[in-house]
Amino acid sequence: MSNPESRPFAVITGGSNGIGFELARQFVGNGYDVLLAAQEEQHLRDAAARLAGEVQGRDAVVLTHAADLSKEDGVDSLYQALRLSGRAVDVLCVNAGVGLGGAFAETELQRELAMIDLNVRGAVQLTKLVLRDMVARDSGKLLFTSSIAATMPDPFEAVYGATKVFLRWFGEALREELKDTGIGVTVLMPGVTDTNFFNRADMLDTKAGAMENKDDPATVAKAAFDALGSDKDKVLPKAKNKIMGAVADLLPDALAAKAHRGLSEPGSRSR
Repeated sequence: MSNPESRPFAVITGGSNGIGFELARQFVGNGYDVLLAAQEEQHLRDAAARLAGEVQGRDAVVLTHAADLSKEDGVDSLYQALRLSGRAVDVLCVNAGVGLGGAFAETELQRELAMIDLNVRGAVQLTKLVLRDMVARDSGKLLFTSSIAATMPDPFEAVYGATKVFLRWFGEALREELKDTGIGVTVLMPGVTDTNFFNRADMLDTKAGAMENKDDPATVAKAAFDALGSDKDKVLPKAKNKIMGAVADLLPDALAAKAHRGLSEPGSRSR
């Protein structure tokens, strides 16, 4: 077993699949022990088993913690597990999140409130708890998974897009607050990525959901890991996303919203 004093420790929320799992692979492959946090215990077990099969001979420790991070007590249980582990968190990846597509007047309010609780409230709570410990040590790194959606208004993903805007500017604001400390903050802003997101968000009938050339989550995670190591303020993986993000930032909001509508409107898959 690895010596906890000799290996850095990364915590990845939403780490059982998609970008989160690929982030875990990056950290393990670069000498870290990791803790994966997500809601479903079986998904976490499967993810840990996959990682264990890949890290033989690297002496890495892969821990898991099952909790509903949209609930205050769920976040508290994760933080208490970290304290009981005796490990200092060198990197916190605030990656857990869900989406929901559809016209706001028609979507289910309780799903949207739960999304806000996970994407925003839970992210703030966990960051507050872990960051205080980092500040006490004057050491650590934070990675926030926002989205390219945070560069534009997001019709038919109105609440989801707003949560990602929050994470973008939350991370950028903390970076400025912490600039004279030993703590780094990076915001990840992926584009359309090949994960289960569109299925869970009821967006398979959209142009974005049906897109065949989605980004590889492994490529996204590698870009995020490299950006974190280089202390970049944000990263939009792949040139096409950098261009799209830059254009969206420059476009009038009404035009940017119209462009996003073409990707996210229900039924746009067949247009």
